[in-house]
Amino acid sequence: MKKVSLTGIKPTGSLHIGNYFGAIKPALALAAEYDARYFIADYHALNTMKDPAELNARIREVAAGWLASGLDPERVIFYRQSSIPEVFELTAMLMAFTSKGLMNRAHAYKAAVQENAARGEDPDAGVNMGLFTYPVLMAADIILFDSDMVPVGKDQVQHIEMAQDIARSVNANYRQPVLKIPQAAVRENAAVVPGLDGRKMSKSYGNVIPLFAPERELRRLLMRIVTNSQGVDEPKDPDTSQIFLLYKLFASPEEQAALAARYRSGGMGWGEAKEELFRVVNRELAPPRERFQAIIADPAALDRILAAGAEKARPIAAATVKRFRKAAGID
Repeated sequence: MKKVSLTGIKPTGSLHIGNYFGAIKPALALAAEYDARYFIADYHALNTMKDPAELNARIREVAAGWLASGLDPERVIFYRQSSIPEVFELTAMLMAFTSKGLMNRAHAYKAAVQENAARGEDPDAGVNMGLFTYPVLMAADIILFDSDMVPVGKDQVQHIEMAQDIARSVNANYRQPVLKIPQAAVRENAAVVPGLDGRKMSKSYGNVIPLFAPERELRRLLMRIVTNSQGVDEPKDPDTSQIFLLYKLFASPEEQAALAARYRSGGMGWGEAKEELFRVVNRELAPPRERFQAIIADPAALDRILAAGAEKARPIAAATVKRFRKAAGID
């Protein structure tokens, strides 16, 4: 029997190339080894996204993006968090085993308090209970599906540790393994994708390359990549070129070796290097871009895919809640 992996996807922004290599491709690879489950964390998004039209559009856009990138809903379970009412029942139950002190230590809450202090405001200014109890809802997401492994970045390990603490409190209270203890799988070698300005690609820096940008827009953005002042005839170091760092993500080993040789020998300007980058990027992204446009153009079909995933997910969720209710004496 395969172990279970769980990946949460927050619908708070358009997907970009950094997401593709840093999160989407590694997460989709889990389906070969694990009983993989993926969900759109739409209730988590409510903490920061209050416009209903925007949230609804983002949910579909992100879901379509993962499907276009290779997620196969026939092989995995793919659902919206909001379609699983057991998530919220389990959240309420876990609250009874979660100390306020644990929530006080959550990174997101501490950061908000520190920012308020720096501005001379009340420590809890602008902090809603969704933000404060965010780790409990995340713990419910994870624990509900008997997850063995949750792939996360280093900055998210605390969430898994909190889920472990809460689950252990439940098990210790009832003196039985009511809830499975999840483990974090830290993505140590996640790709760091450079943005247009050389810094790590991030929406906060405004230096992203959208994953499904139209071909003309994609080329325009790649031509904006910041370079140094070296002339056409000067030899260039591929290892320090952000153009080449991006190129390596898309090109074959043979193509990488050939372009690196041209860098070092001179006779190639940055404009020509960017054209070569565009060629390999567009080659890989054109098929998923076409799939994305087809999927997003049929929202009813997309909703059916997510609803079918929820139908597969709910019996698993219901079994966990039933087990907890029985242990608690409220079955």
